[in-house]
Amino acid sequence: MKKQYKVVFHSVSLIALVIATVLIIRQNSSMPYQVNKGMVFGTFYSITYQHDKNLQKDIDAQLKAVNDALSMFDKNSVITAVNNNKDVRLNEMFINVFELAQRISEDTDGAFDITVAPLVNAWGFGYKNSSLPTKNEIDSIRQFVGYEKVALRGRTVHKDDKRIMLDCSAIAKGYGADVIARMFLREGIKNFMIEIGGEIVTHGVNPKRKKWAIGVEKPADDSLAVESALQTVLKVSDTAMATSGNYRNFYYKDGKKYAHTIDPKTGFPVQHNILSATVLAKECAVADAYATAFMVMGLEKAKEILSRHKDIKAYIIYDDNGKYGVWSSHDIQ
Repeated sequence: MKKQYKVVFHSVSLIALVIATVLIIRQNSSMPYQVNKGMVFGTFYSITYQHDKNLQKDIDAQLKAVNDALSMFDKNSVITAVNNNKDVRLNEMFINVFELAQRISEDTDGAFDITVAPLVNAWGFGYKNSSLPTKNEIDSIRQFVGYEKVALRGRTVHKDDKRIMLDCSAIAKGYGADVIARMFLREGIKNFMIEIGGEIVTHGVNPKRKKWAIGVEKPADDSLAVESALQTVLKVSDTAMATSGNYRNFYYKDGKKYAHTIDPKTGFPVQHNILSATVLAKECAVADAYATAFMVMGLEKAKEILSRHKDIKAYIIYDDNGKYGVWSSHDIQ
């Protein structure tokens, strides 16, 4: 008799579990996807997520917090105070990004460097210059460029030279996407895609219950962003993705192309065959920073970095004698 009760009990429990699972699936399928759009960090964002409420105010509050910490264009931000050598107590967001940036700088032998802004400006990509900088001018600026010349001391930044300027633009968009992703996960949101200026975090499935399809553009020279033909489409979930390239921000001077990716060590725009680097990682800030680093160091050195980090993947488009060549991690989709 006891065996019969056990069998009946287990059967009822199994049926209840199946019914509960079906109800959850139906509920998830019927819950709407919200879409929020706006501007932050001088670029556009588009965020799609499955939730019964619109979280625009919460999203904007989180992005404002990142902006207040890391925007060079906000005169009241933490990073502006640091650049102006004012006494400022660093907040957690600034510290998190600074420490991550320093680790990646060390890992890439300085190819990624948040102190490179003065060199970028000298070449006319931060501010417009009517003439190209001379080698002597570049050498002079390089005296106060270098990630090893800044450090955290408690909750303040120590600079070896007060002229050092920090610029987190190559990591801030990715970090902002991570901040929103963490907020969503705290809220129990499992299906979402966050895109800030081309830096992306995905989780779960899209409204069609499939992986998120993210296009990788052909890196055709197009400073006005008129053309946007796709090289490939990556189908991803539960991953972050960032792309860096020289096909948007460049200029020609005396018949020579100058792109905005500056090598912090030489002080000059990079001259190699990588056209764009798309990086996939667990965190978008990490993908963002390594995408920039790969543009600086070139294909072979990028491969060396990737061989050390199995959790980072890349899809790299390069110039193969006038044609698009592609190198990608073997397990990339």
